[in-house]
Amino acid sequence: MTTYTHGHAEPVLRSHRWRTAENSAGYLLPHLRATDALLDVGCGPATITADLADRVGRVVGLEHTQEAVDVARAELQRRGHGDVEVLRGDVHALDLPDDSFDVVHAHQVLQHAADPVQALREMARVCRPGGTVAVRDSDYAAFAWYPECRGLTRWMELYQAAATANGGQPQAGRRLLAWAHEAGLTDVTASSSTWCFATPQDRQWWGGMWADRIQRSALAEQLLTSGLATQDDLDLVTAGWQRFAGDDDAWMSLLHGELLVRVP
Repeated sequence: MTTYTHGHAEPVLRSHRWRTAENSAGYLLPHLRATDALLDVGCGPATITADLADRVGRVVGLEHTQEAVDVARAELQRRGHGDVEVLRGDVHALDLPDDSFDVVHAHQVLQHAADPVQALREMARVCRPGGTVAVRDSDYAAFAWYPECRGLTRWMELYQAAATANGGQPQAGRRLLAWAHEAGLTDVTASSSTWCFATPQDRQWWGGMWADRIQRSALAEQLLTSGLATQDDLDLVTAGWQRFAGDDDAWMSLLHGELLVRVP
């Protein structure tokens, strides 16, 4: 894997715990069966994982570090899914047998993978013939907001610089189909969906979270220690997010690419 740009600080986990199967894996839900065995790659704090466990027969989560594994296990225990196994592993070389799962799912993972094509090959390898590989990733350059704001423009510049320096691909969403084809996967359905923050409650939550996150996260630390940003830059971004949170006219849409792959 690359260096994980976001890290696991509280403001980051606050964001990731907001994710549900409905708002982050809606494209997959109609294809799930109650008897499915599902691998959730890069499960993070496991809120999506827990939702998926309510819909299928068996779920296994996977994370790259022990810290992330512990976070996932704690959330699953809190949600009454202590029986869901969470493994530590690398999506580029899964320590799992061929044909182990009916569904292999990854949300916001390939954008951080050093080799997303190899990651897709591995996900397909551990998926049974006739099963489904499902991936969803952001496309940062396609994010849109109103009104224009120097702080948010600087936020995008800094995030792009940090993610690229870490070996990631912040425009993963638009590349998913090409990566699947390069991995030799041909029975592929591509789609897209968005998160939209436009109500007072949503703006305050999203803007407030990012105002904290740009100051207290692995991203903030990286930006400062690498020289990609100064504290004045981070303060400008914080002010931009605070302005967004309090503006009744503010609107933001975050585009995601999605793939459903039928494994031969």
